[in-house]
Amino acid sequence: MTGRGKRKTKSTPQESDCADGELRKKARPEGPTEGPRTTAEVPARLREEVERLYKLKMPEDFYLFWDFCSSLSPDNPRDALKETLGLRLVGPFDILVEAHRADPQPNYHLHWRYFYDPPEYQTVLQGNAADLLHLGYYRDSPDPLPVFLGENEARKGCTITQMGDNMFAAVHVFLGRKRKERGGRKEEGGALDNLGEELRERAESLGFSLEQKTKGMKQRDKKVVTKSFHGAGLVVPVDQNDVGYRELPETDASLKKLCKAIAEARSDEDRMKAFGPLQEIITFVQFANDECDYGMGLELGIDLFCYGSHYFYKVIRQLLPMAYSLLKRGLFAEILEAHLSSRSHDNLDQLTSA
Repeated sequence: MTGRGKRKTKSTPQESDCADGELRKKARPEGPTEGPRTTAEVPARLREEVERLYKLKMPEDFYLFWDFCSSLSPDNPRDALKETLGLRLVGPFDILVEAHRADPQPNYHLHWRYFYDPPEYQTVLQGNAADLLHLGYYRDSPDPLPVFLGENEARKGCTITQMGDNMFAAVHVFLGRKRKERGGRKEEGGALDNLGEELRERAESLGFSLEQKTKGMKQRDKKVVTKSFHGAGLVVPVDQNDVGYRELPETDASLKKLCKAIAEARSDEDRMKAFGPLQEIITFVQFANDECDYGMGLELGIDLFCYGSHYFYKVIRQLLPMAYSLLKRGLFAEILEAHLSSRSHDNLDQLTSA
């Protein structure tokens, strides 16, 4: 433990002000900078349904990628990539085929929400079932558009790998990796190459970047105050006086060691003792909140969530809803509560009866 933590000097301040315990954002994180030149053919009724059920605005690349998959497999767009890439369109794509009509009351906060998916993450592609591989949109805040697509293998851990800022880029990056894995084998080669060419042509015609790391994503990196355990980074408003975030008084390595001591304690007595240092950090978070450094509580809460042990759920419920409330990200608090109440590697599809 190195003290109460200190504010981290940022080279790119984000405007904020603090009064009566609130941080009011004057500028929200921007979504992808390279976007479509046209709109998809998805009916307005279905667009509204997706956004009403998820309470999230979907980017146009989501709908345009649906158009692309519909052209590949008109009868079953959700499985258009299944044979070639082992990917299936899930989550909000299920609404586009009206699969939700058979079950009018599913919890969309849990629909294809994997064990390590933070509230900021929304799954749209299901992959290898053995590793629980999936891809999804990542948002810094509920209201703006997503900032990138990320990949996670929930069987292996919490790491989120950035895969571009639109669906075409994410699948292009995934396809490129498949090509490398294929090596010199020719069986599958033709199908991969054909899909890759069609994907590239459609993306270019629509004006989408296929880069894994776009200029907009690099600009976001400058606003990231900490990578956190999942590696995708956290963005919070930080003003010119560096008010908005202060570092935790522990490194990632030492915090993981502390978490391990708690989660793997041999007895309740040992566990209570191991909780001491964590409780001290929580006190520092309370000081930080009083001084408008709301990012500290967000970081600690996300790190404990990413560690995955149920022993931290009570603390997470103390930290993250408060952080999300102070940051005006209330929907993420709703998603978190639903997830912690039913967190599992199973029962991912909330529309299985459809």
